[in-house]
Amino acid sequence: MAETQNSRLPIYAVIVTVVFKLLFLLTHYIQEDAFITWRVAQNVLDYGVIGFNGGTKISASTTHLYVFVSYIFNLIFGKEYFIEPLLIFNSILFTIGTLFLSHLLLKNPWHKAIFIFLIGIVPPAIKISILGMEYGILFFLEMSLLYYGFNKGKKWLLTLLPILIMFTRIDTVIFLGIVFLVDVFWNKKIRWNYVFGGILGVLFTVGFNWFYFGEVVNNTITAKKLLYEQQFTFAQNVDYFLVSFGNFWGMLKVPGNFNPITIIVLIFELLCFIYLIRQREKRNYFLWMIFIFGWTKQIIFLSQKSLFDWYYWVPQLLLFVPILIFVLEQKEKRNLWLSLLVIFYIVPMLAFQTIHAIATGNGEWNYRRTIGVFLNKYEKDKKQWILLEPAGYIPYFSRLKTIDEVGLVDKQIQEEIKKDKPNYWINTVKNRKPKYLLSYQNLYEGKNAEYYKTHYKLLKEFRVKDHLKSDNKLLEKIYNLKPSGTDYNLYIRVD
Repeated sequence: MAETQNSRLPIYAVIVTVVFKLLFLLTHYIQEDAFITWRVAQNVLDYGVIGFNGGTKISASTTHLYVFVSYIFNLIFGKEYFIEPLLIFNSILFTIGTLFLSHLLLKNPWHKAIFIFLIGIVPPAIKISILGMEYGILFFLEMSLLYYGFNKGKKWLLTLLPILIMFTRIDTVIFLGIVFLVDVFWNKKIRWNYVFGGILGVLFTVGFNWFYFGEVVNNTITAKKLLYEQQFTFAQNVDYFLVSFGNFWGMLKVPGNFNPITIIVLIFELLCFIYLIRQREKRNYFLWMIFIFGWTKQIIFLSQKSLFDWYYWVPQLLLFVPILIFVLEQKEKRNLWLSLLVIFYIVPMLAFQTIHAIATGNGEWNYRRTIGVFLNKYEKDKKQWILLEPAGYIPYFSRLKTIDEVGLVDKQIQEEIKKDKPNYWINTVKNRKPKYLLSYQNLYEGKNAEYYKTHYKLLKEFRVKDHLKSDNKLLEKIYNLKPSGTDYNLYIRVD
């Protein structure tokens, strides 16, 4: 009876972890890009087209599979009520993924339960679960591949899961490739079901892009490369890498190229990994997979100057895994090791993420969302256009047609960037005459001030400082400790 109860401990840990993380829904901390995906899903609902602005096809979202999942949730719960159920779904899937990972790496049910809870409450895990991005589904699919495909030997899943994984994000080719190489090196043979699945995944994803959108890669990749691409010297590349290294290799996004916490954690991760693989156990097969992937993914994206922190969530977690296993399996003074880890790392990380989520949630939900809500009430004609950046909260809640500065949701602005990059913004305004402009700057100052004064009037100013107050004094202190958001000026065309 006791043995049966113990075997259920990991399942109980999944439930407790999910329930614990649901508290973060109260912060309304949702990533801007999630609203792009959700608007695309609603565009499918309204127009039958994967797009952003009516009947125009565009791969505005980085993830196709998550668009369809979001579409189903919109269909079931309605546009007004689908967000919370979808976030809970993401959190459940992610935590089940950690359950699969615990089965691969640990034997003791108590160790598995503690592993599931502790890895579930560090910052990347919380962000994967509640920020609305596709990584909850992705983590679940990747861990399912390792557990059922490579551990249980389910051949049909070795073929199916790579297709679903690549259809979620095309950059998962890195994960699939590392897993393939480690498997071949370890077993000295090729799993042709997996190779077939990988080939199908590439063909299906690229083929879908080509036949539906007329492009090989997602528009989001093309747009970012077009606007952000610059020529760097070798020294500039090194400096950029060091700054990014300091920000992303640990659990914290801390400015500056020297982050002592990051360096200490990195060294400890390496030492724990070396200690574990020297034990020559069967699980080393999976430890090599996740550790090499974690390093490879971070190095590739850092070298490409990808500063968006969600690219690093899954690698951050997987690189932290050896530390948790090392501490949990200490035969002597395990409780001391575990207490030190929890008190000096897990709890501070959780506290940081809680404060960050409350402050950022205020800046996004209570501030940026109100701009969209204002426009939704002010402008009844939803066929009118707004030029702004970014394309998440404000277009979603305003329901207006949108031109974003980067070109994620509108391809025409990319043509202006190609023709005259320094002046593409003003050229877009002159050529397309959007009814609304939302800018970080005062457009009545600068070289094009006369044009803006003639054709646009200032409709409303939105200021972050106006949203740093709360009846709850603790919340107010957090808002002021880490103000989140950007000041905006909203202009309306007068001719």
